[in-house]
Amino acid sequence: MQRKRALNGVLLLNKPAGITSQTAVSKAKQVFAAAKAGHTGTLDPMASGLLPICFGEATKFSHLLLDSDKSYAATIKLGITTITGDLEGEVTGTAPVAVERRAVEAVLGRFAGEILQTPPMYSAIKRAGKPLYKYARAGLELERMARRVFIHAIELASFAHDELRVRVTCGKGTYIRVLAQDIGRELGCGACLAALTRMAVGSFRLDAAVTLQALCDLNPDQRETYLLPVDSLVAGLPRVDLDARQAERIANGRTVESLQVISSGLVRIYGPGQRYLGIGAVEMPGIIVPRRLMATARVM
Repeated sequence: MQRKRALNGVLLLNKPAGITSQTAVSKAKQVFAAAKAGHTGTLDPMASGLLPICFGEATKFSHLLLDSDKSYAATIKLGITTITGDLEGEVTGTAPVAVERRAVEAVLGRFAGEILQTPPMYSAIKRAGKPLYKYARAGLELERMARRVFIHAIELASFAHDELRVRVTCGKGTYIRVLAQDIGRELGCGACLAALTRMAVGSFRLDAAVTLQALCDLNPDQRETYLLPVDSLVAGLPRVDLDARQAERIANGRTVESLQVISSGLVRIYGPGQRYLGIGAVEMPGIIVPRRLMATARVM
């Protein structure tokens, strides 16, 4: 039996279509013989693209990516509606498609900015501790409250009769399947999602990702080169460097004062030797309260 390693770091994986995000995590975990791993936001089985995977201590900070903006390349099939909102689901209706590019661009423009979205029944959102997709598979339709989501940008990449290719940058909680359905409804012909690739999560980009097959073909030392440090997850936060005394206080769960800090919000904290300690919160000017720390923060 392969011995598990206490591995810490972040892997940018290019997930293939056809497997679940959890399966992708399990395979990556096995390849690296990692003791602990998790992803930072589910991709549907039909979707491909960027899936950041956190190993070990990095899982403590994965929630920050869940709240990050994401970018997608989506293919939308017009004239077809399905029970799941994508081509993998049972077809519920068809309609002729007779729309022009100008009409498509006008409709897409209506979805820029803050919009309301009703989460799909085929989703992992839980009701009474049970995912909605399990109710859906049992033939049940539950009432869902519409949610506010934000579309930072949506643009038409190509249009050919009954197929749109769009690029979308959106905030957390956005369902591209629902967006595809709503676009089809506005165009009057219905639509569903035909293909989806996640291009970016926060500052991470798909062009820096590696496939599972490529990882399997590498030797262990080569694989390690694809692991990013844990603090890559928090690179967008303001940085605060502490001296040895301050680092010890933070490591023991106590607040510290720092002249570097003048505003409120989360910060990434470093001790002597550029050692990443974790994240803290500035609750008043100059005062840092520890929030989530590396286990190694207490090794002084």
